Amino acid sequence: MIPFDTRICELGEGAFWHQLRGQFFWFDILNRRLLSPGREWRFDRMASAAAVIDRDRLMVATETGLAILNLENGALTDHIAIEADRPETRSNDGRADRQNGFWFSTMGKRAEPGAGSIYRYFRGRVERLFTDISIPNAISFAPDGRSAWFADTARGIVWSQKLDAEGWPEGERAIFLDLNAEGLNPDGATVDSEGGLWIAKWGAGAVMRYGPDGRRSHAVKVGGHHASCPAFGGADLGDMLVTTAREGIKAPDMHQGLPWLVRPGFRGLPEPQVIL
Repeated sequence: MIPFDTRICELGEGAFWHQLRGQFFWFDILNRRLLSPGREWRFDRMASAAAVIDRDRLMVATETGLAILNLENGALTDHIAIEADRPETRSNDGRADRQNGFWFSTMGKRAEPGAGSIYRYFRGRVERLFTDISIPNAISFAPDGRSAWFADTARGIVWSQKLDAEGWPEGERAIFLDLNAEGLNPDGATVDSEGGLWIAKWGAGAVMRYGPDGRRSHAVKVGGHHASCPAFGGADLGDMLVTTAREGIKAPDMHQGLPWLVRPGFRGLPEPQVIL
């Protein structure tokens, strides 16, 4: 376990591997920036998650909606307004699905109870899928694209949701994990090539793997107390970048807020590209 980068994030989040560029990316939400090795993009608003469109463009979830970022010139162009009339909310978690859509969440800037939602962008169309979530996180998808997971960090609950062939929810969501008995707070998540769900645990300094049956099989520690989002990447997709945060930590030490690189012994899946 080693720090991947020396730039400290107040709230590191939204890690992903850009396969076309061979680079990890991650956000520092509260400081309004996107980072990658040797580069940094600053914004006029909070941004938190992204999906790859092509080599030079990302779809970015921001506090006023979806925007398209040109990685070469840094231009951030508004695409679709989402909750732009609600200054009390911002974007939070997000990930591309296997059908080339993009799920992303919103939440209250003060984590107000029930203020969050989860949306899906699919080929120009946006629908709100779930409401009444306080801190929506852990958006991730099974290898076959027919199941999704998401969580409410504040409630300590992770749900599973069946999806149809186009990636839309089918039937009712079901509780996949209730972590309250363990006092664990589920944050960002990703899925490995065997279908294991890896969830960062805010406050526990670790990422934990759960099998399809909901049983925990592995745990990987990182240096930061508030582990916030994992992403598989690297040439063999066997590396895992884990963001952390300093937010809410009194007198944080030098490890808090750094991204950490680990080799968990599993490989990830390529991140799908979103289709406009």
